[in-house]
Amino acid sequence: MINRLHYNEEFQNIILPILNNNEFMKTKKQAHHGINRFEHLIRVSYYSYWITKLLRLNYKETTRAALLHDFFLNETKNDSSFKALQNHPNYALENAKKYYDLTDREEDIIKTHMFPVTLTPPRYLESWIVDIVDDIAGIYEKYKSSCKQVKAAATFLMIFFINFIQK
Repeated sequence: MINRLHYNEEFQNIILPILNNNEFMKTKKQAHHGINRFEHLIRVSYYSYWITKLLRLNYKETTRAALLHDFFLNETKNDSSFKALQNHPNYALENAKKYYDLTDREEDIIKTHMFPVTLTPPRYLESWIVDIVDDIAGIYEKYKSSCKQVKAAATFLMIFFINFIQK
């Protein structure tokens, strides 16, 4: 189903209801950061799951929302690059609400994952975590094949972030 790196039975049980949606699976055909959007969503969801579970936060809602944070297809095709960055959280939230019952926390995670590009700051610690994990994953995915230093920097940022929030 997903990369062995991301194999964890609990994680898979959380995301399975979303993966069973044919509309969501269309993200496999959407280019995103040099890979497909599905791979990006799995990566952000898995690391958000791991961090929030480690911190004893609401990891189930975080995992679901992180998986849905970029659940948009062609809605941004007529937007400029910056407008697409600003608007896609709203498209993702609209799509997620069409297919799933979301909690306030899940909605906030999806809606604010592009802060500060979008002006609304996250309300929950879980939202901040997904925002930062998404940024780090995006940097890693976009530049991983072009420079080993970028991979090292992304890894360092993730380790720094984990150590910082544990204090």
